[in-house]
Amino acid sequence: MIVVTGATGPLGRLLIARLLAEGARVRAVSRSTQPSGLPDGVELATGDPSLPGTMPACFDGAEALFLHPRTFGDSAGELLSVAAQQGVRKVVALSAINIDDPYELQPSRWRGDRNKEAEEAAMASGLTWTSLRAGSFAGNSAQAWGAQIRAGDVVRYVHARFREPVLDERDLAEVAARALLTDELAGRKLQLTGPQSLSHEEMVAVIAAALGRPLRFEELPPQAVAAHLVENGLPEPWARALMARYAHYLEHDQPPVTGEVDKVLGRPARTYADWVADHLAAFGAG
Repeated sequence: MIVVTGATGPLGRLLIARLLAEGARVRAVSRSTQPSGLPDGVELATGDPSLPGTMPACFDGAEALFLHPRTFGDSAGELLSVAAQQGVRKVVALSAINIDDPYELQPSRWRGDRNKEAEEAAMASGLTWTSLRAGSFAGNSAQAWGAQIRAGDVVRYVHARFREPVLDERDLAEVAARALLTDELAGRKLQLTGPQSLSHEEMVAVIAAALGRPLRFEELPPQAVAAHLVENGLPEPWARALMARYAHYLEHDQPPVTGEVDKVLGRPARTYADWVADHLAAFGAG
């Protein structure tokens, strides 16, 4: 039995589907008693990882835990102690490739992710552990640009030449499943990236080619983009950290393409073009 926190989020759903396909028994933790969209065959457990006292029953009979950094608040260590007491022997923590950056350069932190705490708690838990230091997700581009592309042929965003090796979330889910189902990755901090570094402008060109449309990238000042994000409901500290991260890595090297996905899965990592081809609906096709 594998317990998955963050089960109802995009990555959690991909991971659960992968684990079920591998024949594993999966228990999805949710604060809701009726979460929507979970695959058939998954067991539902109601609990709140940020309140470890609600979690013992979630771990009954379980052997492994997927620890999502947005779920536990300030209670990572206590949560893993409860898991260990209930017989869990392994934890796979989702973390981030930039966890050693200053917090003001970590946008995800301002939306609730506690990447560093997840990794550190896993390492200190006494359980067999793996940390998945994931790079930026390919799916972030749909959130950033999908509405603009559905509405027209111009993508207005910041820093045309900012580049990074975005990671297909499906590859991350497969690596996580491998870590949960085997001991091959025990005791490792895996730096997970996509197979190529692309600029914002190059990513838009990939989308254009897949759609068969003449998209154009128009660079806007960071202040204008940050203000637009906040106006659309995103936290101001998050928008500020995102702009700071872009500015920092325009002047400093990004984490390089690591090839870890290829090594773990024994096949090439999916490209950004692969991701776009399978998610054209996010940009208005189909």
